[in-house]
Amino acid sequence: AVAMRLLEEFGVAIHSHVTNIGGVHATPLESVDWAIVAASPVRCADPEASGAMVKAIDQARERGTSLGGVFEVVVEGAPAGLGSYVHYDRRLDAILGRAILSIHAVKGTEIGDGVLAATLPGSKVQDEIFYTKAGGFRRSQNRSGGFEGGMTTGQPLVVRGFLKPLSTLRKPLRSVEINTKRKVMATVERSDVTTVPAAGIVGEAMIALELARAVLEKFGGDSLRELTRNVTAYRQQLRRF
Repeated sequence: AVAMRLLEEFGVAIHSHVTNIGGVHATPLESVDWAIVAASPVRCADPEASGAMVKAIDQARERGTSLGGVFEVVVEGAPAGLGSYVHYDRRLDAILGRAILSIHAVKGTEIGDGVLAATLPGSKVQDEIFYTKAGGFRRSQNRSGGFEGGMTTGQPLVVRGFLKPLSTLRKPLRSVEINTKRKVMATVERSDVTTVPAAGIVGEAMIALELARAVLEKFGGDSLRELTRNVTAYRQQLRRF
């Protein structure tokens, strides 16, 4: 909460939404209505897919199984130039990927169109650069998810987390007793069917922590006033190019 509040001072907003639960995919949108996400029981921006996800969860509950899925964290207003193109451990895309992978049950992460980009020719993947005197530099698209060479470009940051289904099932799977080595059935515990919507909120927090750290590292200062002065001067400098 403190990290998010700090980032708000510089016009940075962090949101998340669910794009897939149990194989039910939301329709990709040009822009997300965060009010619709907040009103959805599964935090999905696509109302039709939201209803289908709820139905899939109910069916999985009846079968005694669990569902995984995908959440997407979107960061708007992040300054360009955060991170490093030199040091492997300071590349901000790698840092955010690590932060998402640290969340329980997350087994994969993606920056921008990372997975899709692996299947496309370079001409369809690169975010071309344009310039106008009034608007300055801009990109034609954002397939890179707001990053280039480990640093932010000033475009929205897009980071996804892929969750496996929970391992605690109402219909237990086979296991082995540790002392006797006998075949047994796993213990039945209370379990949610899916945690994908909640994981998105955790993802927001993890991104906020690392992004706030990157802002402090780049702009420094011993007070909010000094930090604000440094960020403001930096943004003015970028606009002069």
